[in-house]
Amino acid sequence: MMNKEGIVAGKVAIVTGGTRGIGFAIVKAYLDNGAKVALCGSRQETVDKALAKLKEENPDYPVIGLCPNLANYKEVEEAAAKVKEEFGRIDILANNAGISARESIYEYDPDAFSKIMDLNVTAVFNGCKAVAPIMKAQGGGSIINTSSMVSIYGQRSGCGYPTSKFAVNGMTKSLARELGPDQIRVNAVAPGVTRTDMVAALPEDMVARLAATIPLGRVGEPEEVANVFLFLGSDMASYVTGTIISVDGATIS
Repeated sequence: MMNKEGIVAGKVAIVTGGTRGIGFAIVKAYLDNGAKVALCGSRQETVDKALAKLKEENPDYPVIGLCPNLANYKEVEEAAAKVKEEFGRIDILANNAGISARESIYEYDPDAFSKIMDLNVTAVFNGCKAVAPIMKAQGGGSIINTSSMVSIYGQRSGCGYPTSKFAVNGMTKSLARELGPDQIRVNAVAPGVTRTDMVAALPEDMVARLAATIPLGRVGEPEEVANVFLFLGSDMASYVTGTIISVDGATIS
């Protein structure tokens, strides 16, 4: 249930990729801790489904849904303006939307590479650019980007995904330095193997093999990643900026 005295009480958050998995867990964490949330998804259908699920759990949740094309700056800017009009301010931006890839370089379609860079990098830039002036005018805010453990280790195929996440890390650290004087904190969260729909669909023996590479002996839960977004969006993290926080159970690369 929503806690009006939670650690983000009174704050307004935008969460991209918020219709399922880690993104939906982030939305729930913010709502349950007193924030108002604008949930963004890629399609109106999935946004409506997520909103219905939230309202079924708590009809009083202060949440709205949007589905801008995150690779189109104009649409992102308009979405940010709608959130400010609806809720009066924007305190937190969780840039969580993204896609992954596993193709070998020999089979990698250049268009697919461009698509992954559009959603995983350009969309993050667009979100940051759209909310930064709003946050500056109100005296500050918190931007949290979703990175990945592969931004640290790389991966054996699908080079577009780790490339995009290395870029997210660089953007995060650079914007933390640029926006710090405006009291805008910029951090990233780098999840490891997490029990999203993709992992849940894997055979149990494959999940067990994945877990065997993790010192904690299990895959992560979306809520465990969301807890870090909750902390970074709160005033408890008031002196934390420019950092990439791994949430991967000390995964062995």
